[in-house]
Amino acid sequence: MTLSFFDTPRRTALGWCLLLVLGWLPGRAWAQGEGDERPVRFNGMEFRSADSLFYINFRFRMQNRVGLVTRGGDNLRVANYDARVRRLRLRADGYALGERIGYSLQLAFARGDQDFENTGVANIVRDAVIFYNVTPNFYLAFGLNKLPGNRQRVTSSGQLQFAERSIVNSALNIDRDFGLKAYYTHQLGANALCLLKGAITTGEGRSANGTDAGLAYTGRVELLPLGAFQDGGDYSEGDLAREPTPKLAVAGGYSFNRRTTRSGGQLGPDLYGPVDLGTLIVDGVFKHRGWAYLVEYLDRRSPQPLTYDGGGELRYAYVGRGLNQQLSYLLPSNLEPALRYSWLQPRRSLRGLERQQEVLEVGLTQYLRKHRVKAQLNASYQVQQGRWQLGSPGNRWGGVFQFELGI
Repeated sequence: MTLSFFDTPRRTALGWCLLLVLGWLPGRAWAQGEGDERPVRFNGMEFRSADSLFYINFRFRMQNRVGLVTRGGDNLRVANYDARVRRLRLRADGYALGERIGYSLQLAFARGDQDFENTGVANIVRDAVIFYNVTPNFYLAFGLNKLPGNRQRVTSSGQLQFAERSIVNSALNIDRDFGLKAYYTHQLGANALCLLKGAITTGEGRSANGTDAGLAYTGRVELLPLGAFQDGGDYSEGDLAREPTPKLAVAGGYSFNRRTTRSGGQLGPDLYGPVDLGTLIVDGVFKHRGWAYLVEYLDRRSPQPLTYDGGGELRYAYVGRGLNQQLSYLLPSNLEPALRYSWLQPRRSLRGLERQQEVLEVGLTQYLRKHRVKAQLNASYQVQQGRWQLGSPGNRWGGVFQFELGI
């Protein structure tokens, strides 16, 4: 069996090389940088050297959360409570020896934000990356930060309109990795933009103690036919800018992780042996006058996702496909109702090990200072195996209240 998107990692590597060559082409547009893909210089506390060669910007944010899950769809007794600090992060961005060399550091101090469950190690480092601005529209990144993956994953967790990302993102995203990335923006006509992104990385994720010969190759193309979003709104959920004219972004990408030893590629517990994973990503976002619509489709495949130890014990990489959709409207009071539907289906090789999942979720967010200070209330109905009846096995209700504060 072979991967259907690219027959060999060599083709993916060639695709990356093409992106790198394109990055050297001249262009007039400034590179659009997402909050977690290049350093930012606003909000927070600033310090600058007397000669202006060194600059640093400090920010923090925290998410305090309470939630619950019921025992069943027709049994509203509480099965589990969740009361904790979901995220507590400190971030520093800046430049050294002038603005051509930038950097970004991000540390996590909440246990659920440290990949502790999978590795047994409290890994506080989320980002440690150096940027080199080649031209105003082309820059390189070397170090640990987010890969150019699906839109919701690249969007900062502080810019979400629900308390947590979707089940599709949780199962199939490609997360962070250490290596070399390139980002290039090309202007098409008067307003339209084309963004090319590529990466060659270790494929081991942020908790790796070492590396092997298997690398990960990632490429992504984004089109903004109606021009740039205000305030970086293509990577911020909800239309907080109330776009006066329609704005649209569509994107497609592919990541091939060769001989990974983790169940989710860059994430998850260790496997008993290496596997090859290929992840296809298609997503888009539309915003206009307070309305926002987000859609993502992810599809992950492997020629052999099952691994066994000498005693026959099984561990496997998750392979499957999923669709996530979100629709919201920002009221004049800055209260935003939102609706989300997520569908996740494992591949046939995992049908006896994993179930099809669906989640229908409604949310209310009161923005007090845009995404920096907000209160969120979410309610969800979680469905197993496509059976929506309240009494079906595995179905349950969930609820979350979260307050976020940051600078």
